[in-house]
Amino acid sequence: MKNSLQISNFRFQVVKAPSFLFICLLFTVFYLSSCGSDDDTIAPKPRAYFRLTFPEKKYVLYDSVLPFTFEIPSYSKMEKGKSFNAETAWLNLNFPTFNGTLNLTYKELKGDLIENLEETYHYASKHQIKASGISQQTIAKDSSKVYGLIYEIEGNAASSFQFFLTDSTKHFLRGALYFNVAPNTDSISPVLKFIQKDIYHMIETFEWKKDFQSAALPPKKKHK
Repeated sequence: MKNSLQISNFRFQVVKAPSFLFICLLFTVFYLSSCGSDDDTIAPKPRAYFRLTFPEKKYVLYDSVLPFTFEIPSYSKMEKGKSFNAETAWLNLNFPTFNGTLNLTYKELKGDLIENLEETYHYASKHQIKASGISQQTIAKDSSKVYGLIYEIEGNAASSFQFFLTDSTKHFLRGALYFNVAPNTDSISPVLKFIQKDIYHMIETFEWKKDFQSAALPPKKKHK
């Protein structure tokens, strides 16, 4: 039977999740939502934009030496970042047609879940200056131990979509979507909505590998 994914908007339904993880999610949501935007300036709306043609949504399984799998769009391309070792791995899911990139960072937890949650909050909150609003959604797929939080950042922020996924004990994955153009809500909106569906699909199909050994990752290079 396929695992059911629960994504709750402003509601917490982390079924059977460790209590400390629930508290961390609760703290992150309310701490972030308590901060408002400092920028009330309304930019003039352009009259027209080029008509965009979107590809048919097709997905393929992404699997590597990392401790997780998920499905990515066939029109995207996954690339390894400059640093890739047993403790931390950087990945870039590129969308060449739309000039966008989903930056992914995997970390092996070593009793530092709280620190990673705080770091994720820091990266999301720094976009509040240009944001007109931020909504949060909790993620819970208890049978696969996939828990997390999604930030949808409205307005002309550099990153309009961020999230994290964790099993609360061993693994932590953070994602942030960026476009290689000047932030403009009106022009980016159609593309953002299209790619957001792909990211949600990625999260829905996300699974931690069973009996994963971190030794399968390339060893960390020693600096001379």
